[in-house]
Amino acid sequence: MNETNLLLVLFGIALFALFSGPISRGNLTPPMTFTALGLVLSPIALGWISLGLDNTVIHAIAEITLILVLFTDAARIKLKTLWSDHDLPIRLLLVGMPLSIGLGAAFALAVMPQLSLLEALVLAVILAPTDAALGQAVVSSPKVPQRIRQTLNVESGLNDGIALPALLFVISFAAINHGGEDETDWLNFVLLQLTLGPLVGVLIGWLGSRAINKAIEKHFLTHEFCNIYLLTMAFIAYLAADLVGGNGFIAAFTAGIATGNTLKHVNEEIYEFAESEGQLLNLVIFFLFGVSLLPQVWPRISGEMIAYALLSLTLVRMLPMFISLVGKRLRWETSLFLGWFGPRGLASILFVLLVLEHAQLSNQTLIFDIVILTVFFSIFLHGLSALPGVNLYATALKVCQRRGDDISSEQAQVEPMPLRLASAFKGKQSR
Repeated sequence: MNETNLLLVLFGIALFALFSGPISRGNLTPPMTFTALGLVLSPIALGWISLGLDNTVIHAIAEITLILVLFTDAARIKLKTLWSDHDLPIRLLLVGMPLSIGLGAAFALAVMPQLSLLEALVLAVILAPTDAALGQAVVSSPKVPQRIRQTLNVESGLNDGIALPALLFVISFAAINHGGEDETDWLNFVLLQLTLGPLVGVLIGWLGSRAINKAIEKHFLTHEFCNIYLLTMAFIAYLAADLVGGNGFIAAFTAGIATGNTLKHVNEEIYEFAESEGQLLNLVIFFLFGVSLLPQVWPRISGEMIAYALLSLTLVRMLPMFISLVGKRLRWETSLFLGWFGPRGLASILFVLLVLEHAQLSNQTLIFDIVILTVFFSIFLHGLSALPGVNLYATALKVCQRRGDDISSEQAQVEPMPLRLASAFKGKQSR
């Protein structure tokens, strides 16, 4: 990326910031805006910016963003509160998500028989995580019962970190099929990746957070340097795990969990970081998505790809979600609402770039194309339907209440957990 390209990106971010208030009160979301801006500047439109898929800047930004997203998402989740209050997202994560991966792989094999079972699983795992930030009004609007919006918020905060080990397991297994290593080498590699990574992450998160607690008690740590300290913890966990043979991304996720559940005084610092630096990285990723990733896919779009992308956003998400919530006494309107608002976004983009860089798959390009197309549909379908969906769902609940129907399950109070990038959408919360 040269200086002119960088200038255009920064100008777009500055212009969006100036009008972020009016934009946030409408249906136009930041991912939609920056994806569209990237498309306009890309080779398929004005052609002002041309970035190849193998550009080192794209992969570097993607890896940095993935480390920080995994760390900050995990740090928002209080485990004690999760087990005591949030039974719905636990069901979605432990029952719905595995079912979704299985169903997604089955549909992939049916729609695109050229994929192997391994490749179908890779595709399904990449598209399993949800990104609540694509329809932020859904998780921030007071019109939606707190329990329901927190279900989507908590699910989005944890499913990327849960999907990551499954993805690493599958793409590591691909090395056997390509003659890269024997089964013993593969098993040893996977065991090291999936055990040392979490252990290193928990240790660094716990020790680092205890150090912050002591530093604050003794008035050693200033407010300005707290964010810097937390930022370094994410990267220390990543690099330390990689140094001992573990997986750095898993380490960043588990370090975030340990940090968020060990800090006594400054948990808000993590959220402040996610509100500013995290928002900037999100905008850059969606801009790169529009300017570089989408143009690669555009000439290769087929009917099969479109069909699978739409299935992934509907049946593959909704059917497992309905099954996982059986017995929770939720109304069908609520189940439909939860089923639709499972956007695919940032995690899927970062995961597919990770696969391109490290995996060895025969149909790697097809997997990339489907993921990018699915995320593209999700950015606009979920972004545009967020506010209307909230209003329609709120109206449906009011009708149920007037009829005397039981909506006590929806209205049950839960302890809220912080939203990702909530400040950018505060204008929507009162609507």
